[in-house]
Amino acid sequence: MAKKKPSTIADLLPRAALLRLLVVLSLLLAPHLQRLPIWAAMLVVGIVAWRTAAAYRGWPMLPGWMRVLLTFGAFAGVYASFGRVSGQTAGVALITVMAALKLTELRARRDTMVMVFLMYFMLITHFLFSQELWTAAYLLVMTALITGVLIDANHPGSALPLRDSLRMSGGMVLRALPLMLLIFVLFPRIPGPIWGLPSDAGAARSGLSDSMAPGEISSLINSEAVAFRVRFEGAVPPASQRYWRGPSFARFDGRKWDSGIRPPEAEDPVAELSGPAYGYEVVLEPNRTPWLFALDLPSRVGLPSDARLNADYQLVLTQGELRDRRLYRLSSHPQYRLQTRLPDRLRTQMLQLPKNTNPRAQALARQWRDQGLNDAAIVSTALQRFRTGDYSYTLRPPSLGRNSVDEFLFDTRRGFCEHYASSFAVLMRAAGIPARIVTGYQGGEPNAIGDYWIIRQSDAHAWTEVWLAGRGWQRVDPTAAVAPERVERGIGSALSDTDLPAFLDPTQRQGFRFNLQARWDWANAQWNHWVLGYGRELQADFLQRFGLGDWHDMILALTILITVALTGLGWLLLRQARVHRPVDAAQRAWHRLQQKLARIGLIQGDDEGPRDYVSRVIAMRPELAPTLMPVLELYLQLRYLDEADSGRQRALERAVGVFTASRQMRKRVRNTDGSNIDHQGDR
Repeated sequence: MAKKKPSTIADLLPRAALLRLLVVLSLLLAPHLQRLPIWAAMLVVGIVAWRTAAAYRGWPMLPGWMRVLLTFGAFAGVYASFGRVSGQTAGVALITVMAALKLTELRARRDTMVMVFLMYFMLITHFLFSQELWTAAYLLVMTALITGVLIDANHPGSALPLRDSLRMSGGMVLRALPLMLLIFVLFPRIPGPIWGLPSDAGAARSGLSDSMAPGEISSLINSEAVAFRVRFEGAVPPASQRYWRGPSFARFDGRKWDSGIRPPEAEDPVAELSGPAYGYEVVLEPNRTPWLFALDLPSRVGLPSDARLNADYQLVLTQGELRDRRLYRLSSHPQYRLQTRLPDRLRTQMLQLPKNTNPRAQALARQWRDQGLNDAAIVSTALQRFRTGDYSYTLRPPSLGRNSVDEFLFDTRRGFCEHYASSFAVLMRAAGIPARIVTGYQGGEPNAIGDYWIIRQSDAHAWTEVWLAGRGWQRVDPTAAVAPERVERGIGSALSDTDLPAFLDPTQRQGFRFNLQARWDWANAQWNHWVLGYGRELQADFLQRFGLGDWHDMILALTILITVALTGLGWLLLRQARVHRPVDAAQRAWHRLQQKLARIGLIQGDDEGPRDYVSRVIAMRPELAPTLMPVLELYLQLRYLDEADSGRQRALERAVGVFTASRQMRKRVRNTDGSNIDHQGDR
């Protein structure tokens, strides 16, 4: 069966419309190119460039066998690059390449329609990688541009002027915005996704790891990325209490710490909270982990419904990973006693050390114990060693070998927070004091123009918890003993490295660039709170102000408002499509004449003046001249000769009445298809 070709010249897409489609498609695919393998990005760019040249030079489309080879080759290439053809990265790569391959056969309007709807679908894929404010603005503009391509594809003949096409598409998108806002505000939030996202959808894993080794946390210091934002409800805790609790580690292999396997007795530790409570709201960036960060130590009251406090009193999701930005509210007490009773099996785990490692550190700790020091005194002695032992806090410590703690404590004495936390925990365990590592974030900075705090990846921190009889787990931060300014004024004030990142340098955190960043972050914070964070709880709080307390009320309000909005929009469109009656009296009379003549097939052209129009009518129907010429003369005098007066206007209206009531206009005339139409003038 022969391939179907465009049936008429009109079915071919004009070159101007085709070039606009290529520009819009290029803008749509550009953000995805950085996520494609090199070969796929080059293939997409090459096809778009070839199709552009073909449009100018009139080259024929590729033969069918070549398109088939390219399609199967692209499919195999994606599979070879990702090991799959579905999911976030592989699926988007495949649809991007296939959209470009569609250009190899695109030449008719029906092909353009397929491409337009494919581009609408591809708009959604950008949200799999970013939901920032700029992404929403970019996609809104792209929606208008794609709609402009759709208008061009449906316009017969040559393409519309670019200004007209953009004006029409922009108007359509603007008219849809109120309806979009109504649905966004009122449509009930359903727990969980409406459809299953790919397993690799969402942001890439970022931030803290599920283990800790020397150098891992210091690698985060160069990252300016935001970990989360916090808005306190009232007083802000002092810097020494702004520890944001994350994963803790109990097992040590001589170099690396990880969580290990918790014994059953480790479940549900009891916390006795005291002192002032701080209420706050957290907007957490996606990190592909189950961790939700909380100010040390969070209350169990008011926890998110899908989160819990685990055996280490860390806030975690009950299932799944954090793939989207998350808003939640908590209350924390910096003063607490955690797990004052330590089960024997858990105590044993928190005292374990690998054999034949770090012998000098273990000998030092046993020496303190042999001196008769109690647990609290041993803790103080170890901290005093860090304060007075010529230790330095640096972003670039020397590398360490198998006995990393010994080498750090007795040889290099230069390290970052993970070095101090790890060595302190080893000393405590060697002295018989249960200890573990806690990682998270410490500090944060206030936004210059907003009422919230920003905690970045560069604020990542590690500290130690020791268990003391009658007091439970107590936070001990050995880094603060070496560099107290790290806790009080932030990491930028504690590091003296000459190649410190500019965003951490306190002397550079001022001026136009800093203020511009603060304003942009504030705008993103509002977007995160009111749009991305608009979940079930925020929707319920917002709508209760208007008396919409349950799903029934929301759906009823949504139905009524959408009906009203669509009715108003339809009325406006009908009003625009209606032929407007002239406001000038002479023009109204002439309009009546035009209507009468149009009923017998004599329609005035858009480029035809009154005199030319009447001359054409008389040439076709000479019997109308006696009653038509007086109308023309009076109309010209009133409209073009500036001889308007009430007498001439009444004369024109009488002349039009005589014409419409004349015998020639009342008689039956034969239509072009042979049927009879009785043209009775309007009475």
